Amino acid sequence: MQHIQKSNKLNNVCYDIRGPVLDHANRLEEEGLRILKLNIGNPAPFGFEAPDEIIHDVIHNLAKAQGYCHSKGIYSARKAVMQRCQLIGIPNVDIDDIFLGNGVSELIVMAMQALLNNGDEILVPVPDYPLWTAAVNLAGGKAVHYLCDEANEWQPDIEDIARKITPNTRGIVVINPNNPTGAVYSEAILLKIVELARQHDLIIYADEIYDRILYDDAVHVPLGSLATDVLCITFNGLSKAYRLAGFRSGWLVVSGAKHRARSYIQGIEMLASMRLCANVPAMYAIQTALGGYQSINDLVAPEGRLYQQREKAWSLLTRIPGVSCVKPKAAMYLFPKLDREIYPIEDDEQLVLDLLLEERILLVQGTAFNWPDPDHFRIVFLPREDDLEEAIERLARFLEKYRLNHPVTKVKLAQVAP
Repeated sequence: MQHIQKSNKLNNVCYDIRGPVLDHANRLEEEGLRILKLNIGNPAPFGFEAPDEIIHDVIHNLAKAQGYCHSKGIYSARKAVMQRCQLIGIPNVDIDDIFLGNGVSELIVMAMQALLNNGDEILVPVPDYPLWTAAVNLAGGKAVHYLCDEANEWQPDIEDIARKITPNTRGIVVINPNNPTGAVYSEAILLKIVELARQHDLIIYADEIYDRILYDDAVHVPLGSLATDVLCITFNGLSKAYRLAGFRSGWLVVSGAKHRARSYIQGIEMLASMRLCANVPAMYAIQTALGGYQSINDLVAPEGRLYQQREKAWSLLTRIPGVSCVKPKAAMYLFPKLDREIYPIEDDEQLVLDLLLEERILLVQGTAFNWPDPDHFRIVFLPREDDLEEAIERLARFLEKYRLNHPVTKVKLAQVAP
């Protein structure tokens, strides 16, 4: 009998954040071992719970949430998103320009499916949130990766973007604040991206779900406030700043040159209608979340838990010989670099698997974010400080063993050891 194969459409689709290494971690947990999972930005398991007010409002409205709603979402939630756009300076956004979805992930896939024909290209940053590359490929397009510059605090390389624009390029993805690097892009850089979109008639896709998780003096500039004469699609949701990842509640906002995109918008509307609607109970969290007290501000303040955990994790990581890391200005991740003259890594997925098996720590390799070299990894700093200390101590122990098994690195190590 012939084996049943997966669709060829999935050949170039990959999401290694929940990939083979996680499968090994799940198997170890089934055997009764405790695994410290630093692989995914899931706030609730680490004690970051949503404000009670939001939960109470959802419960209060459950009786009204039993049936299908409008394919774009309930009116009150879309109105709240519209008002948020007004507050942050995204002009001319109407109720009909807002689509609610089962998290940003669903809306990204819908936005790509509605646009791309086979061979169309979308510019995607590296490192990226890998769903973007997967969604482009799944829709029959080609993800063309432009570099973000680690030496320039992970800002997008404008010259690299310009070199990679072709007649097939349809749009550019901007993840700001960035996952996995925690970078916040300057207004000057964003204006240059808008100018490239203007010159080459590109759609801007602005993934801004970490826009309220900012540290120190970082300022987030919404791309929709700058891209007023080009089509801009902005994505946001409740998963991160409001600690409601399990609710799967996000939104897509169409702004800018909407009059030139009627057919495309109709395509998104068709896909929204085909799924009937998104999760209705979770929509009742949106108005309260956006309009109420913003408790995330307490968490990112210098005395706040997220701020303190970022400080602790960054400090401990950068003390490890051969490890460097641009300090994140936003989000909940660090993206450290391993000096390959000290750690001659050929396969970073194998490296994080070995770390899992030896130290029971689960990270994600840098190449899972489409970074071209096996010299980075992403670590989530959601655990409390004592757990972070333990995890990074185990990581340091593992890396020490790794480099001792490669004696060619001893001279280099002596030069950088503290």
